[in-house]
This record gives sequence, structure tokens and C-alpha cells, in this order.
Amino acid sequence: NMVTGVSSGFEKQLEIVGVGYRAEKAGEKLVIRVGYSHLVEVEPLPGITLSVEGNTRIKVSGINKEAVGEMAARIRRIRPPDAYKGKGIRYAGEKVHLKPGKAGKVVGKK
Repeated sequence: NMVTGVSSGFEKQLEIVGVGYRAEKAGEKLVIRVGYSHLVEVEPLPGITLSVEGNTRIKVSGINKEAVGEMAARIRRIRPPDAYKGKGIRYAGEKVHLKPGKAGKVVGKK
């Protein structure tokens, strides 16, 4: 893993799903808007680079596999995917199983 890390590096991608949810870079920091009343600023761990593609994809890369995974998990923890609508931050390719929610009323039943 150390040889792979130095030669090609490791990376994890995250997707932000939700209306008005977005991410942007501010210097080294990552600023995330995910429906809270405030902006969430994320400081990268040493040796980790954060980049934003579009405004809904975050790429975490570095030479240490454990640090890359930890940083990606910290970002995802800010707003994990919602079980009902699927909104939130998820890993690229992650499948979120949605719950059905409330059952509709049966009309005409007493």
C-alpha cells in the first residue's frame, strides 16, 4: 500500500445530493452548504488534498490510504444520506436504500 500511495496515490470521491446542497473551495479549506443555518468548513488532514468538481462532487486524495478514508468519512458525517429522500453526502457509487415513508390513507373506509 505504501508503494501504491507514493506512486499513484489514493482517492475517494463523494457526491452531494439535494436541492441547494453544494461545496466550494476556499483556499485549502472546503466550504459545504448542506441545509444547515451555517456554512460548514472542513480543514484537510496533513497530506490530504481536497478538490471540488462542479459543485456537487468532492475528491479526497493523498498518499496515505487510511488518512484519505478518514477524511472522506469526516466529510460524509457532516450530512449522511437521508433514509427517506436520499439527500446528503454519500460516497460515489454508494447505493442508499430508501424507506417507503407513511402509507397513504385508504379512501372510503370507515
